[in-house]
Amino acid sequence: MHEPTLYSPQAHQIDSSHIDQDALDVIRKLQEAGYVAYLVGGGVRDLLSGVTPKDFDVSTSAKPEEVKRVFGRRCILIGRRFRLAHIRFGKKVIEVATFRRPDSDSGELILQDNAWGSPEEDALRRDFTLNGLFYNPLDETIIDYVGGVHDLEKKTLVSIGDPLVRFREDPVRMIRLLKFKARFDFHIDEANEKALGTLKQEITKSSEARVLEEIMRMLESGASSTFFKLLYNHGILHYIFPHLIPYLETDVGETIFAYLAKADQIQQQFGKNALSRPILTACLLFPLFEKELKEVQNTAENPLHLGDITLHAHKLIHEVVTTSFSRFPNRLSSIMSQVMIDQFRLTPLSPKKSGSKNRFVQSREFPEALKLLKIRSLIQPDLKEVYAQWMEGFKERHKGERAPRAHHWHHPKKRRGGRSGGEN
Repeated sequence: MHEPTLYSPQAHQIDSSHIDQDALDVIRKLQEAGYVAYLVGGGVRDLLSGVTPKDFDVSTSAKPEEVKRVFGRRCILIGRRFRLAHIRFGKKVIEVATFRRPDSDSGELILQDNAWGSPEEDALRRDFTLNGLFYNPLDETIIDYVGGVHDLEKKTLVSIGDPLVRFREDPVRMIRLLKFKARFDFHIDEANEKALGTLKQEITKSSEARVLEEIMRMLESGASSTFFKLLYNHGILHYIFPHLIPYLETDVGETIFAYLAKADQIQQQFGKNALSRPILTACLLFPLFEKELKEVQNTAENPLHLGDITLHAHKLIHEVVTTSFSRFPNRLSSIMSQVMIDQFRLTPLSPKKSGSKNRFVQSREFPEALKLLKIRSLIQPDLKEVYAQWMEGFKERHKGERAPRAHHWHHPKKRRGGRSGGEN
C-alpha cells in the first residue's frame, strides 16, 4: 500500500454548493454508522472541472447488505456481476458501491467483480485516472491514489495500469476512452493510443448490450459526431457496425456525420432528452436510405409507393443493423424504421393525394417524423419552407392545447449548468 495524495479545499477549490444534498446525507449516514464513504468517479471529475455533475455516485467500505441495514426500505440491492445498492429519494437514486479490488492482473476478461477491497484497491481497479478520484465532502478533501488530479489538469486520458491489460480485461474501456476524448477533447496518451490499435478487435468479446448502451448514451450526449468519427478512425466501428463502413467511405459518410452534428446541436441546446433514440439512430441510416431511394426512383418505371419504401427501409435496417455485432432492439428498429419511412410522407418522392396531409398531422407518429425533418432542413436549406409548412399544420392542429410532450424541444427551457448526460 502507498499513501494517497490529499488535496485540501484550498488546493482544489471545489464548490460544495454543486453537491447534491441527498448524496451528502448518504455519505454522512454511512460515516456515522462507522463506515468509510466517499463521492467517486465522474462526479468528482466534474466538480474539479467546475461543472455541476448530473450523477453523484458513492463508494463505501460497507457491504451491500450493510448499506441495506443503514437505509432500510429506502435501499434496494441490484446486480449480479456488480452488486450495488440504490438509495431512493423519490424519483432520484443515489448509487452506492462497496470498495472492490481488481479481480486479477492477468488480462483475462472480467466476468465477476464482487471481491471486496480497500479504497486504494478500488481506485486502482477503475479505468482512467480522471475517474479514480475520491472526495470526502464532510472534510472537503480529495483522495488521489492514481495521479488523477495531475492528469485532469493536463487534460490527458491515462489508463490506471497497463492499457494492454486493462483493455483485455474489459474491452468496453476502449469505447469509454474515445467517449471521454469526444466529450472533453482531452489528449490520449501514447500508451493508450498504441493499445487501441493493437486490441480494437477485442471489442467483440464484450457484452453486446453494454456496447450498445455506450453507443446510445453517446448519441444522446451532444458529442456523437466527434465520437463516431473517433470510433471510425480508430477502427473500432468496423467491428461494431461493419456493414456501415462501406457507406462511411463514400460521400454519404459526410452526410451522416453532418446529421449527427445537427442532432448534437439540438441536444446541447435543449437537453439530452430532446431527441429520442429512434431519431438519433435514424441520423446514422437515413442519409444512405434517402440516397438509395432516389437512385431506385430514378431508374424505376413507376413511382415508388409507401409499400415499396417500407420494404427498402426494412432491408436496409436488416443489412446494416440487425446483422451487426451491436444489434438494435426490435422495438427501437421498428420505431426508427417508421420515422425514416414517414419522411417520404413529409417530402414525397411523387405527388400525394389530397387529404393525406391532414390525416398524417393527426397521427401519433407525426411529432417524431417532424423532428427528423427539422434536422434534414438544417442540412438541406431547400427543406426549410417545407418544414415550416408542416410545423404550421402541427401548431394549428394543437391550437389551444399544451404542446405534446414529444415536441417540447421546439420550446427552449432553462437548463441547469453542466453537460447533458450523466454518464461517468
